[in-house]
Amino acid sequence: MRLVLLCTLAHLSLSEIALAQGIGCVLQTAADSQRQILRCRDGLTIEAEAGSAYNLVDRNRDNQPDAVNLQGRAIFIDAPAQSARQGFQIMTPQAIAAVRGTQWAVDVSGTRTSVFVVTGRVAVRRVAGNTRGVSLGPGEGVDVEAGTSPLVVRRWPAARAAALLDRLGR
Repeated sequence: MRLVLLCTLAHLSLSEIALAQGIGCVLQTAADSQRQILRCRDGLTIEAEAGSAYNLVDRNRDNQPDAVNLQGRAIFIDAPAQSARQGFQIMTPQAIAAVRGTQWAVDVSGTRTSVFVVTGRVAVRRVAGNTRGVSLGPGEGVDVEAGTSPLVVRRWPAARAAALLDRLGR
């Protein structure tokens, strides 16, 4: 069940804010007004850059998000290991990234999804196809595009990591 669609910072309706709060999250605008921040009751934090297109998913209807369906731009996830978010996922047109207690960023741009891990571990696999998934650790990233070629884990250059994290206020 999809609970709320947050298309852009400038177009949040009162009903969208109420829905976010109804699933145990408080919606805030960052001090720089370029990001929106969802803080959920068990410590999960989702930060979205301006213009991100995403919606929260509550599959088990426990009034807490289980996943984010990200269609465009970037989000940063802080899912503390002690929270109940061990199965939390980010779903994009190209990939599914599942948290293992960590801080990480996901960026959807055109036909590519990029996943970068700051701390902890994240499992990433393609949405379609029978290719093997990968596990990312701190400083590692993967780019997922359509196709069946194996996913390649790379240590991201500092400049690339910094550019993505800067878009997310990090």
